[in-house]
Amino acid sequence: MTPFDLSGKTALITGAGSGIGQAIARRFAAHGAHVVVLDLSLESAQRTADEIRRLGHAANPCACDVTDQSAMHDAVAQIVSQQNDIDILVNNAGIASVGNVENTSEQELDRVYQVNVKGVYNGLKVTIPHMIRRGGGVILNLASIASLIGVRDRFAYSMSKGAVLTMTYSIAIDYVDRHVRCNCICPARIHTPFVDGFIRDNYPGREKEIFETLSRYQPIGRMGKPEEVAALALFLCSDEAAFITGASYPIDGGVTTLI
Repeated sequence: MTPFDLSGKTALITGAGSGIGQAIARRFAAHGAHVVVLDLSLESAQRTADEIRRLGHAANPCACDVTDQSAMHDAVAQIVSQQNDIDILVNNAGIASVGNVENTSEQELDRVYQVNVKGVYNGLKVTIPHMIRRGGGVILNLASIASLIGVRDRFAYSMSKGAVLTMTYSIAIDYVDRHVRCNCICPARIHTPFVDGFIRDNYPGREKEIFETLSRYQPIGRMGKPEEVAALALFLCSDEAAFITGASYPIDGGVTTLI
């Protein structure tokens, strides 16, 4: 038996047009899954799916706004009609926010909530019934170390990722007897195009300095790589992790234990 084999399984990955979601889509496809690359941007979803197909693997793009439950319902219904089932759901789509409670506006809090909390809820809401019907499935949510520890000036973001963590626990206990496993990953800073863009937009002329500062925040001395998160995601969504549910996995270069 090939380790971490996802052959014959359909994996729906939200926010898979770039960054961590894209790395997860690539890794799952390389291990045999038929990947549905869901992203707000059809162009990004198409680009990721095309790249996966060029490597000889199976992938389809899907443009959808995770904050729109009706749109998510229709997207999942279409996926099920085409692929028969959804075996794996990765709730990866999310946005960042910087600020403490005093300088976080109501509008900003709502914006983060809509994507990071309601978006995950919508994915769970419309997918779990299909998993139950087919006899089970695997769900992986992307939380954050901000779910586990205090992170300065991340009030709205920490709120949202704390909700992702507790939704993970709720799904795990509510559906363990329906053979649905649910876990979450809690990354520290991961080097993605978003990080580069954030530094460029907020610290012009100081890009190298800020990048090094953000890298040193992790005791291991660098940011994580999307591919490293994808490797953990593959394990948790494979049959090798069949005895794991209701768990949160920091992947943080030592942040939660060494600082």
